[in-house]
Amino acid sequence: MWPWARKHYETNIARRRAEAGKTAALLNITQLAPPGTEWPTRPARHLRLEMDKAREEIAAAIAQHNIDQIWAPAYEGGNADHDVTNALAASFMPQPGALEFAEYNFAGGKARAQEFPSLHGDEQILKLSLAAQQKKRMALAAYESEQKNLGYVGIARECWRPLAAYDYSRPPHEGKLWYARFRWVPFRHPRVDFTRPRQVSAAITEFFANRK
Repeated sequence: MWPWARKHYETNIARRRAEAGKTAALLNITQLAPPGTEWPTRPARHLRLEMDKAREEIAAAIAQHNIDQIWAPAYEGGNADHDVTNALAASFMPQPGALEFAEYNFAGGKARAQEFPSLHGDEQILKLSLAAQQKKRMALAAYESEQKNLGYVGIARECWRPLAAYDYSRPPHEGKLWYARFRWVPFRHPRVDFTRPRQVSAAITEFFANRK
């Protein structure tokens, strides 16, 4: 956040959590976190620095709720924290099973929505009905505080597959990643993530090395 806006930090967090609750209700999701637990307090951009702790939290939820399937964003370079989340899901393989869903990426120098950077042949594509598209519009609109960052999210389809086996020591694809496109900004703009892909790969590689 800009220095002069940081006094509103807690208010902004509360607003985003309320938006999450509104969206969950729209999608008939009755529980956003395990009973008796608090919302995570780590900034999303710090997830790569706290992978062990995050995995403990996920493991506790899996055990408490007897979860048999994890869904995670694809390893596609959309956001650094999304790529780290994909690796966290992979750390639980093969049980429970894990699926990954495409969100957005910049593979081939082109903005892509709900399309994996590369295909493995086991992708499932769901073309959304007009009613489903409208519901997704409503879900996206519920995040009023994030509207400047949601214009590229497609509503025509969804695409997922079993979580692929990735070489996390390498970036998700050749060329510039989505979150690396905006580093032309000559100063530390709050909306720009200056995390470098090699930092993400290094953090994930260290995480898996420590688990051996």
